[in-house]
Amino acid sequence: MHTIEADYLVVGAGAMGMAFLDTLVSETDASVVVVDRNDAPGGHWTAAYPFVRLHQPSVFYGVNSLRLGRDSIDQAGWNKGLYELATAGEVCAYYDHVMRQRLVPTERVRYFPMSEYRGAGRFVTLAGAEYTVDVARRIVDATYMRVMVPAMRPPSYRVAPGIDCVPPNDLPGRGAHERYVVVGAGKTGIDTCLWLLGHGVAPDRLTWIMPRDSWLLDRAMMQPGETFADRIKAGFIAQLRAIRDATSPDDLFARLEDAGTLLRIDAAVPPTMYRCATVTQAELGQLRRIGDVVRKGHLLAIENDKMILEGGDVAMDGRALYIDCTADGAEKRPATAIFEPGRITLQSVRGCQQIFSASLIAHVEAAYPDDATRNELCVPLPHPDTDLDWLRIALADYANQLRWFDDPDLTAWLSGSRLDLFGHLVGQLLPPASAKPRVRERILGVAKTVLSATASKLDELVVASLAAQGD
Repeated sequence: MHTIEADYLVVGAGAMGMAFLDTLVSETDASVVVVDRNDAPGGHWTAAYPFVRLHQPSVFYGVNSLRLGRDSIDQAGWNKGLYELATAGEVCAYYDHVMRQRLVPTERVRYFPMSEYRGAGRFVTLAGAEYTVDVARRIVDATYMRVMVPAMRPPSYRVAPGIDCVPPNDLPGRGAHERYVVVGAGKTGIDTCLWLLGHGVAPDRLTWIMPRDSWLLDRAMMQPGETFADRIKAGFIAQLRAIRDATSPDDLFARLEDAGTLLRIDAAVPPTMYRCATVTQAELGQLRRIGDVVRKGHLLAIENDKMILEGGDVAMDGRALYIDCTADGAEKRPATAIFEPGRITLQSVRGCQQIFSASLIAHVEAAYPDDATRNELCVPLPHPDTDLDWLRIALADYANQLRWFDDPDLTAWLSGSRLDLFGHLVGQLLPPASAKPRVRERILGVAKTVLSATASKLDELVVASLAAQGD
């Protein structure tokens, strides 16, 4: 048994663990041991399907200290005219570089890949060596959010012998099939449909199992830089007005759709899901080409001649290729305290912004003296799942932003955080940091008033939605 001394033990070198580690090492002199079960850093990215891309601009992803990508605008494809979206290979190479070329060389980070954490500071390497970490400050759980991709587990439904059912990872290696059945309507299902259509598969050869329709975000409304500043500002103001004028949750969704904040695939089907997936208008147009969309709830089983769903059976040809896209990539885990004696549990503190959240948590750990203050600044948000979760997440984001605005030091840190997508949107309402302090303070006061009124209205709508559910 080997014993190592360190200030922190970080369990998990996925995207959240890496963002936390980068900020902690950048802002403190702490020593850290990192234990991860994978061969390389990046978590679920190391098992992702090869054609996956980020759903948000690369500039908002990764670690705070190093920009991901080339900060370029796509010149072709369905993301044309918008900032680049890193591929799985680019993300994995980026995290490997951050770990091996930036963090480990500090000599304050010891990295143990291919190691199994056993709890209580103990882990075992692939070679069988057993270690105990004598942790001076905290154990950091970077695995709590349980990000899952289809390749990590078998389908959740029964598949009869002889049926060809594969994760998206296997799709590029398969030959042509007469029919493709995409199971799942989340980000992975969207990516898979677009990949097939992008390779020229006719939409009438696709069947899409869509248990719930989803509200989608327009990726054009979450772009960085001056090029998009006017569009982003107009869109954000339209969102504020939609919330201000809404008379009910349903009315709010109608106004958000009219404003272009939220999108849906079928105008005749009310969405009941929201999982932060983004599309461009070009991608949305492609998805709308798919006519055989099965809306009969979740798939329960695949037989040789039919699919069995919650809402009834659908006859099928046994020669179809089924692509399982049902893994819950953003499980709605219950919120728990982030800062506890001897422990940090990484969670989102900004809706759909797990990476920024981990970086912020590391900064708060380094810059604030006690856990009561830290937990007040870092209120965890469970991932969204239903349509009404849009309201819950938006309310929490506005409330958190107001709380952070009240702390000048934290506001200054946020202004320099490239990972803060929502803060970038809010920042469109504020003058630049170079503006005269009195002018900036006055406009910041106006912004606080607007955001406070917006949060109050969202709270009313959340209460109304809960009352409606009670009926």
